[in-house]
Amino acid sequence: MSTEAGLASTPIAAGDDSYGFVSNSSRDVVTTTTEKPAVNDYEKSAKHVTDNEKHAQPDSAKQTQEQEQTPAAPDGQFYRTASTVAPSHRSGHTDPVSRVTTDAEGNIYPEGGTEAWLVVLGSFLGLFGSLGLVNTIGTFQAYIESHQLKDYSSGSIGWIFGMYAFLTFFCGVQIGPIFDARGPRLLVLAGSICEMAMIILLGFCTKYWHFMLVIGVLGGVGASLIFTPAISAIGHFFYVKRGVATGMAATGGSIGGIAFPLILESLFPKIGWAWATRVVALICLIAFGFANLLIRSRLPQKPFSKENVLPDFRIFRDSRFALTTASVFFIEWGLFVPISYISSYALDHGFSTHFSYQILAILNVGSFFGRWLPGFFADFLGRFNTLIATVALCLLCNACLWLPAGSSLALLVVYALLFGFSSGSNISLTPVCVGQLCKTENYGRYYATAYTIVSFGTLTGIPIAGEILARCNGQYWGLIAFTTICYAAGLVCCTAVKVIQVGWRSPLAVY
Repeated sequence: MSTEAGLASTPIAAGDDSYGFVSNSSRDVVTTTTEKPAVNDYEKSAKHVTDNEKHAQPDSAKQTQEQEQTPAAPDGQFYRTASTVAPSHRSGHTDPVSRVTTDAEGNIYPEGGTEAWLVVLGSFLGLFGSLGLVNTIGTFQAYIESHQLKDYSSGSIGWIFGMYAFLTFFCGVQIGPIFDARGPRLLVLAGSICEMAMIILLGFCTKYWHFMLVIGVLGGVGASLIFTPAISAIGHFFYVKRGVATGMAATGGSIGGIAFPLILESLFPKIGWAWATRVVALICLIAFGFANLLIRSRLPQKPFSKENVLPDFRIFRDSRFALTTASVFFIEWGLFVPISYISSYALDHGFSTHFSYQILAILNVGSFFGRWLPGFFADFLGRFNTLIATVALCLLCNACLWLPAGSSLALLVVYALLFGFSSGSNISLTPVCVGQLCKTENYGRYYATAYTIVSFGTLTGIPIAGEILARCNGQYWGLIAFTTICYAAGLVCCTAVKVIQVGWRSPLAVY
């Protein structure tokens, strides 16, 4: 499979075996594949051919007539175009035999195959180690609050994990353009080294500044070096199926968020903090090793230059992209509050230490399905449509389940499962929505630039929630209200993106 675009803007010559589509602007026929596409595509293309073109190219007209006589596709075989539209109004043309998709810029997407799915597996393993640890911050925070840093307030400790989440996304502003220019290899390797160093050094941390440097700085940079390439690389292999492929890879973070809290909760009383974190380090070493072998890019490398590797904030001139970024900002501002404080909430309301660690794993069980299933349906129902629905569900979960939960075990478990499911799409759908607004060769730049702005929300969300908790005398209602307001603002912004694109009169339009 060539890494370059396979589209040619040349007229069909006599005897040419390829089949194409006629461009409205240049009247040139665009070659997409050597296999026969659906009959409807031929009929649509033939309508654009003028009489002058028929006289100038009689063989081409003859070929078009032969194409119109091609038998219809057998029952059960579907040909469809992508439901996403970038600024260039591109569309995806899928080959019925190989399922290869080509967009209007000429980029070819395998939409499957061994190499493509191995990249998804590599991204899954990379996110298992990196985002899996990010999703375990509730366990880390609950432990060090009652042990190494028991003399510090929740707000002060929250800055450690706020810095961790902040750098996980902020560093992408530079990592994204480097990925677009040079590929993922060196980035994932550097991130794996940083993450392994962070987990090993955790066993030696005893003071506040130790945790800030190791978890906050080293861990945040390492997670960013893996997270951005792991998500962006999938966009090079999938176009129509990008939602479900990204969702499958993003479940790695949920699996890590399930496994690591349960492992740590079991090992803390048996072998202590230091050796428990080293067991996690061994698991991550295996996952990162395979991630380095499997994550790769399909586009050719670009030379290091100002245009290729430096951030470009002019992309915010697109109102849809600016509102999408604002939506993700508010979503992530609220997302990490339940992840960080749900274990502490359970402890404060009289639940056992055993259950308080398990509730975070229960949340990540819901997140596993929430990262995969919405991505699957998003490819058919529209990426922004699915995001709007899941963000609305997040809002309802916090307002109607977590706020009145109190000491009710059943209500807290239901909240953890439903919020985990609805918030799982916050990671898997947002990059796909961003990718819908740009060309594939700029995917890393757009995605990373958006998350650079989002990172300021993740930096401040956890410590703000901690300060709200302190101002409310340890009562969690203020913290929950803050989370609910964040999701309400995110819902307004992502709904506005769809309104700009399709208008008020098409609420059910696929977008």
